[in-house]
Amino acid sequence: MSKRRVVVTGLGAITPVGVDVDSSWQSMLDGVCGIDTVTAFDPAGLPCTIVGEVREFDPVQYMPEKDARKMDRFMQLGISAGVQALMDSGLEVTEDNAERIGVYIGSGIGGIANIENTTLVYQERGFRRVSPFYIPMTIINMVSGNLSIMYGLKGPNLSMVTACSTGTHAIGEAGRLIEYGDADVMIAGGSEAPISPTSLAGFGAARALSRRNDDPAGASRPWDTGRDGFVMGEGAGILLLEEYGHARRRGARIYAELVGFGLSGDAYHMTGPSPGGEGASNCMNGAMRNAGLNPDQIDYINAHGTSTPLGDVAETRALKRSFGNHAGKLTISSNKSMIGHLLGAAGGVEAVMTALSIFHQCIPPTINLVDPDPECDLDYVPGTAREAAIDVALSNSFGFGGTNGTLIFRRI
Repeated sequence: MSKRRVVVTGLGAITPVGVDVDSSWQSMLDGVCGIDTVTAFDPAGLPCTIVGEVREFDPVQYMPEKDARKMDRFMQLGISAGVQALMDSGLEVTEDNAERIGVYIGSGIGGIANIENTTLVYQERGFRRVSPFYIPMTIINMVSGNLSIMYGLKGPNLSMVTACSTGTHAIGEAGRLIEYGDADVMIAGGSEAPISPTSLAGFGAARALSRRNDDPAGASRPWDTGRDGFVMGEGAGILLLEEYGHARRRGARIYAELVGFGLSGDAYHMTGPSPGGEGASNCMNGAMRNAGLNPDQIDYINAHGTSTPLGDVAETRALKRSFGNHAGKLTISSNKSMIGHLLGAAGGVEAVMTALSIFHQCIPPTINLVDPDPECDLDYVPGTAREAAIDVALSNSFGFGGTNGTLIFRRI
């Protein structure tokens, strides 16, 4: 059986620099930073007090208020970005096509804020005060579940949890469902709302977070010698994937074609990458094999680029392992320099930005890269957006547990 072609016909994004795709894209082109001191709660006493928060987001724009009240924030963000993607695609859901349209949206942590709050309620006021919506407000698959109910989508209804690779893996697996005929359309990506006291405390205790609290806008600085950890962010990034012939027949706008998906495991450490970049390199190599492409056919890399001392070096080494001499000809940038690390949503948002980079032939910059690490010596598009000829672009995501994911998109 030959694989069917998969294209991107709809985009949705809610990020710390914009509450929709257009505002997020323009802010990233302009190098706007969405990182600042926490406002959701008082972070006094925590080692890291800075995050990438989504501001001015109103879920009632996308769903009835009574429904929004029954949802954790990660659900509100993911469903809203999914609505954006569906509206952007122009696809009409009907009784005839509903069984061929599915949803595959994941989250790395899910409803952690709701878990914290409900635990306090239980301890202070007893089980009778626990909301009957506690479980469906918390479990990760309820983004996909609620979105399918909203629109009557009766195709595959799935979720994914692979830490910071979640969004990338969800998109890749959704694409395969279309390739092999299980669906004609999939709404796929990741959503995350991890900004809570225990999240910041836990990542802070692991010394994973930046402590540049007096300089929020300069804290996320991938590949810079001054980097000291990632900055946690929240948001959602969703793609509407569609079988190529299906999209062409209805005259859909096509942003890019999804041509490759790779995944691998480091089998090295619970939180740290394999230092030589072997796992990440295997993942990129697998994606290129899946796409039928050679390394010298890749033009742009939307990197994982977290701003961690170990991670940035390991990704650079992985790029050199996979691309050899061509690594020096690649353009590479990190959206996380502006929005922080959105954990399970990172791959979804970065896939949106990768598709837009191909569609607009322009690359958002890596900001705060002022003193490059000598071990990170590739072209990371520092400071300013760059117009570029991009036929093929690759997006990387790597997560705790040594889980890796790579997507490859091509201009069409």
